[in-house]
Amino acid sequence: MAEAKTLKTTGDNVIVCNEVQKWYGNYHALRGVSMSVRSGEVIVILGPSGSGKSTFIRTLNRLEEHQGGDIIVDGITLSHDVRNIAEIRREVGMVFQQFNLFPHLTVLENITLAPIHVRKWSRERAEEVAMKWLTRVGIPEQADKYPGQLSGGQQQRVAIARTLTMEPKILLFDEPTSALDPEMIKEVLDVMRDLANSGYTILAVTHEMGFARTVADRIIFMDAGQIVEENTPDNFFHNPKEERTKKFLNQILNH
Repeated sequence: MAEAKTLKTTGDNVIVCNEVQKWYGNYHALRGVSMSVRSGEVIVILGPSGSGKSTFIRTLNRLEEHQGGDIIVDGITLSHDVRNIAEIRREVGMVFQQFNLFPHLTVLENITLAPIHVRKWSRERAEEVAMKWLTRVGIPEQADKYPGQLSGGQQQRVAIARTLTMEPKILLFDEPTSALDPEMIKEVLDVMRDLANSGYTILAVTHEMGFARTVADRIIFMDAGQIVEENTPDNFFHNPKEERTKKFLNQILNH
């Protein structure tokens, strides 16, 4: 396992963040966040509520605007230039806590909407790629159903298939299992494990410690809008460097 992880992180940096700052009025949400991600690397971001982890991940495709510092994604500097934002969003797929599926469209229609209208694919191509990903996430038989007919775990797998159909280079997950019942969490995490083992560049904000421990190449721990610690999963859980990390793990693991 460890050797495979080392091999996966030999690519070039596809995300570079330098002193990223974010305010909401007087509230300083991100306080000089600097980090980089290599191609094919799986990063899990942990931290208490309000630590800035979701805000940070949302700045990477401009869902949140940063007010200071630099963010470079796949060689493109994220700025006010609308063309840059559009280009980055084509390469960066995001899976949210809420599934955001259109209730009046079937699963297949939900997934093919963006490829047809944004990537200008034919309906035939979009449906072919969509079915490939529905098969990959384990629910091809749900293609003609409506979101309301599916469980929460199935809906989240549809949302993942929808993101993957757009063929992104980078996947962002913002607490993708936190709205799910406990028995549905595993099926979504299994899909994420499969993607992580397939060489995708992944940044995942999650509270799932088992996933962080077994799938991440690197864990980033945030608190109060800053990165407190970066570490390998083994060292993070067994030999954390910072007192704040130790306190967090003590609260989480002994809960």
